[in-house]
Amino acid sequence: MLKILRERLRQGHRTARYPKEPPLLPERFRGAPRIDPGRCVDDCRLCAAACPFGAIEPAAAGVRLDLGRCIFCGECAAACPTGALAFSRDHRLAARCRDDLLAGPDGHRLAIALDGEMRRLFGRSLKLRQVSAGGCNACEADLNVLNTLVFDLGRFGIQFVASPRHADGLLVTGPVSENMRSALLETFAALPAPKLVIASGACAIGGGPFRGSPECHDGIGALLPVDLYIPGCPPHPYTALDGLLRLLGRL
Repeated sequence: MLKILRERLRQGHRTARYPKEPPLLPERFRGAPRIDPGRCVDDCRLCAAACPFGAIEPAAAGVRLDLGRCIFCGECAAACPTGALAFSRDHRLAARCRDDLLAGPDGHRLAIALDGEMRRLFGRSLKLRQVSAGGCNACEADLNVLNTLVFDLGRFGIQFVASPRHADGLLVTGPVSENMRSALLETFAALPAPKLVIASGACAIGGGPFRGSPECHDGIGALLPVDLYIPGCPPHPYTALDGLLRLLGRL
């Protein structure tokens, strides 16, 4: 027992102080894009051509980057000769509406909180049933990290549960393969109302690398009403946590 206590004192407090303190992110982390239209040349065709998934499109001022399609590979920033497009280390990416994921020179609109009644119901206790609808397990792994002592998701009253009957919302990863379509819809139907739907990762938002495949449904947007979009491939745990707290009005 004494050895255990000594080790506990040696290790100290390991849970991150987020959101009271900014998160510590690795140098190579790619977060919210920064677009400077004043530095654009050649109509930004080089950046657009470098994107493997068509996430960049021309706009009135420079370009717009669709965070729902972006897998944050960085190819566009590497191809930009003037640095007009670059990725910051800002982990805040989640949005409430699909159109809010279109980032321009002014960034994109971050997620806003649920209405008063929904916050009253879920603001202090939110149970989520996670469904991997054909995902590669990257998004699933980073969501699982939220349960570790570093993030300690439970301290915010948010937990993943095993049964949809015990859940307040559905958190979906993966592009929704045809084989998972009925299972996803049945799980959604099993949730008691009112219920929330969260799309986590590029695949769940718009199909990701599998977009256009006849075996996938390009995410959940055409199948379920989505309340929160969390971009990334996969989303960093802090990105997911930030989106969940914003949805509940905790930030």
